[in-house]
Amino acid sequence: MFNVYLPIADMTINFFLVIGIGGMVGFLSGLFGVGGGFLLTPLMMMIGIPPAVAAASDSNQIVASSASGAYGHWRLGNVDMKLGLIILAGGVSGGTVGVHLVYYLRAMGNFEFVMKLVYVVMLGTIGGSMFVESLRAIRKSQATEGLDADPGEMKQPGLTRIFNKLPLQMDFPKSHLRTSAIFPFFIGFAVGVLAALLGVGGGFIMVPAMIYVIGMPTITAIGTDLFQIVMTSANVTLQQAITNRTVDLGLALTLLMGSVVGAQFGVRASKYLRGEQIRILLSIIVLAMMFKLFLDLVLTPDNVVSFAAGAGGGH
Repeated sequence: MFNVYLPIADMTINFFLVIGIGGMVGFLSGLFGVGGGFLLTPLMMMIGIPPAVAAASDSNQIVASSASGAYGHWRLGNVDMKLGLIILAGGVSGGTVGVHLVYYLRAMGNFEFVMKLVYVVMLGTIGGSMFVESLRAIRKSQATEGLDADPGEMKQPGLTRIFNKLPLQMDFPKSHLRTSAIFPFFIGFAVGVLAALLGVGGGFIMVPAMIYVIGMPTITAIGTDLFQIVMTSANVTLQQAITNRTVDLGLALTLLMGSVVGAQFGVRASKYLRGEQIRILLSIIVLAMMFKLFLDLVLTPDNVVSFAAGAGGGH
C-alpha cells in the first residue's frame, strides 16, 4: 500500500518515505543554500536505489527544490546575478565533462567506489574547515556581543587579496566586492563535474568558496549559489538522461513534491540565524554524512567495487 514502482531503478518503494526525505532535504536547501544532494544521494542509496540512478535522479529534483529556494532568496534581494552568470558558465562546462566521466566509470564498473571515495574526501575537508572557522566566528561574536557588525564577515578573507591580483577583474556591486572572474568560473566548473559524478548541487563547496575565497556576504552567497544550482543541475539532468539513461522521473517527481515545500520553510528559517550559526550547522551535517560514507567504505569492502560492466542502475 502507498508503494510506487520506479522503472529506471527497477524497484518498488514507499511513496511517503520518499516524500519525507524530499521535504527534509528541501528544508536544508532553503536554509543553507545547498541543493541537498550531498545528503539525498547517500540516503537514496541507503534505501536501495542504485548509485547511478540516485545521483542522476537527485540532480533532477534539485532543479525544482533549488528553483523554489532561489526564488525565495531573489525576492529577499539575496542573488548576485552578475557573479552567478560567471559561475554558471563554468558549471555548464564542468557538467558536460562530468556526464562523460560517469559514462566511462560505469563502463569500467568502478562508479560506486569512486563516488563514495570522492564524497569522503570532499565532505571531510570542507566540513572540517567550516566547523573550525565557524567555532572561531561564534567565539568572536560572543566576545563582541552588543556590536552591530557580524564578526563572521568583518575581516576580508586572505585568499580574496590573492585573487584580487589576477586578471579579468570585475566589479560586483551587489556583493560589494571587486575580484577576478577566473576563480568563480573554475569553481563553477569543479561543481559542474561533481554535480554529474555525485548528484549534488555543489552548495557545500560553492557556499564556502563564495564566503572564504571570493569574499561574499553569507546570505548573498546562499542566494547566488541556489541560482547557479538550478541551471547547472538542469544541464546535468538532461545530459544524464540522454547519455547514461539513469534519470528516473518517477523518483525525481516524488522527491520534489516534498522538497519544493520544504525549501520555502528553510528560506524563512534562514532569516532567524546569523551567518556563523548557519555555517556551523551545515558543517556538522556534512561531517556526519562523511563519517557514514567512510564507514561504508571500511566496513563493506566486498561491495566497494562492482566489476560488472555498467553496474549502478539504468538501462
